[in-house]
Amino acid sequence: MPINPKKHEMPTQAPEVRAHNFKEVALGYDMQTAVDEAKRCLNCKTRPCVQGCPVNISIPEFISHIKNEDFEGAYDVITKSSSLPAVCGRVCPQESQCESKCTLGVKFEPVGIGRLERFVADWHNANSKAEVVAPEPNGHKVAVVGSGPSGLTCAGDLAKKGYKVAVFEALHTAGGVLVYGIPEFRLPKSIVAKEVEGLKALGVDIDTNVVIGKTLTIDELFERGYEAVFVGSGAGLPNFMNIPGEALKGVYSANEFLTRSNLMKAYLDDPDTPIMKGGKVAVVGGGNVAMDAARTALRLGAEHVYIVYRRSLQELPARKEEVEHAMEEGIDFQLLNNPVEILGYNNPENPRDPKNGCVTGIKCIKMQLGEPDAKGRRRPIPIEGSEFVLDVDTVIMAIGTSPNPLIKNTTKGLEVNAHGGIIVNEDGLTSREAVYAGGDAVTGAATVISAMGAGKVAAKAIDEFLSKKN
Repeated sequence: MPINPKKHEMPTQAPEVRAHNFKEVALGYDMQTAVDEAKRCLNCKTRPCVQGCPVNISIPEFISHIKNEDFEGAYDVITKSSSLPAVCGRVCPQESQCESKCTLGVKFEPVGIGRLERFVADWHNANSKAEVVAPEPNGHKVAVVGSGPSGLTCAGDLAKKGYKVAVFEALHTAGGVLVYGIPEFRLPKSIVAKEVEGLKALGVDIDTNVVIGKTLTIDELFERGYEAVFVGSGAGLPNFMNIPGEALKGVYSANEFLTRSNLMKAYLDDPDTPIMKGGKVAVVGGGNVAMDAARTALRLGAEHVYIVYRRSLQELPARKEEVEHAMEEGIDFQLLNNPVEILGYNNPENPRDPKNGCVTGIKCIKMQLGEPDAKGRRRPIPIEGSEFVLDVDTVIMAIGTSPNPLIKNTTKGLEVNAHGGIIVNEDGLTSREAVYAGGDAVTGAATVISAMGAGKVAAKAIDEFLSKKN
């Protein structure tokens, strides 16, 4: 039978429907579509797709199980390497990782590896009756700081080896960026909760509302009997452009905006935390977070939403799928434009005017692309005299985040780089003995799967370190 040159389409909600609700956009493969897509896999001997996966899932093996309609067998293969398959199948940039290495992709479209991983995880969650069995304790205790993808992965890998693991989360819900940063329409919170419950079943303790560096220090964790600490505290410190007007009412960091909506449920009719609803919105940035913020604003009732990005569509760093979804939903892409000032209302005759200090617009300048910079991307250059104003009443800055300095400032001997990232060796070991780190706390904002990979590396190193103490 000839190979289908194209991967099977992912069914989605219609754009005109989904733009007004927070239900998941992608609906997932059905059983027959998953089997048909699995049959496109060549099961090649070199297995380059595995090398493209930061957690080294045995991709051809799990796909072979799908071909034979052994979906639980496929799930068992995936979970040998990944603690969060339902998450990764939804938010990982497979197109630049495993699928970019797919042999079939040399001539045709690559196998839909991410879509198949999602199908397997969803099938397991809906159909499996098997209970997770916690392994026999090995007598060692490990503390994990942060319950994002790196922390949960490190905790899961160690728990499977019998370690008593406690995860300390600053917020009131476990999941880190998976719950506060990624919207419901891309990653339902029930999926994250299910993955967290699986770790609890392995014996992992999740302690929320604990801010390491405030509630407890890393030194105090050692005093409590933890023999190693993994820091996966993420990169929650938002970046700004330092342009005039960023202190005006109606200016958000993407972190704040998404946290209010995702975790604090500001989208409800009578929310406990306020957020913009309606009006015109400009989102500054071109990554996945910018797409999430823009599409969230639309669902909150914005009349018009702009993406303002200083480079062209070809340089846009967000996933192609997310950009396409945003365009289908009516997001207005103002490309090759860069903000220079946020404008605000001021009524000097009435200092008590409630509109004083509120955003009224964002002044931008048109850009052109010059020579490539150090990263190979063409440098955007302002075009003199090309300034213009977008009429908006909300501005969301989505230009990246940095690691929070709290742990660095409360932990002696912990070295960081110029960007605030914790310095580690190839095993995730920091400058402090028995203190390991990984994910965005080390690299700055990056992908979920790369953070998971760092968690796996550190878990392996912690196991080797503590095994020597026996």
